Amino acid sequence: MLETLLPNVKWPKMWEATVETLYMTGISVFATFIIGIVLGLLLFLTAKGNIWENKTINSIVAALVNIFRSIPFIILIILLIPFTKFLIGTMLGANAALPALIIGAAPFYARMVEIALREIDKGVLEAARAMGAKTSTIIFKVLLPESMPALISGITVTAIALVGYTAMAGVVGAGGLGNLAYLEGFQRNHNDVTIFSTILILVIVFIIQFIGDVVTSKIDKR
Repeated sequence: MLETLLPNVKWPKMWEATVETLYMTGISVFATFIIGIVLGLLLFLTAKGNIWENKTINSIVAALVNIFRSIPFIILIILLIPFTKFLIGTMLGANAALPALIIGAAPFYARMVEIALREIDKGVLEAARAMGAKTSTIIFKVLLPESMPALISGITVTAIALVGYTAMAGVVGAGGLGNLAYLEGFQRNHNDVTIFSTILILVIVFIIQFIGDVVTSKIDKR
């Protein structure tokens, strides 16, 4: 039945491409979560009236975040070719896509982190500071726990965007379902390959959204 509906789909290749997409997405989501939280905390804490108030550092970090957040992903991949070749040694394969994926997504998520931190009740922060809590205590016992539902929602949105980025990265040889859909589907005019690759990408997106919604509802105390 499947052979009749999808005559051009080669299942080992489809499975390999799916694993590559999941690998690229998983690694880049993890790195984006860590880097995005660090950048978001830096933006928040160095802002006016906060613990590490520093206009110069805040302006520099904000400028870098805005620049990399604004560059279209396909252009970012091209701009990062020398850096990727230096770091990975090649522009082909799943690993070669990781620098562009992380650098493209981390600034986007950093802004979400900053927004989540700004929404925390200022009274909670002031109470912690009045009790003489250390900066590390404020970060790990107040800021991150209080903003965690928003942080999880934000990384869910970012993860879904990263799935789309992996598809674009596939067009320039990074592997994954995007690469398969382009090379085996579009270039060879095999519509069944393109359609099935798209369906698998949608399934991955729905699973990510479902997991994100479940985790957010579990940790949201409101």
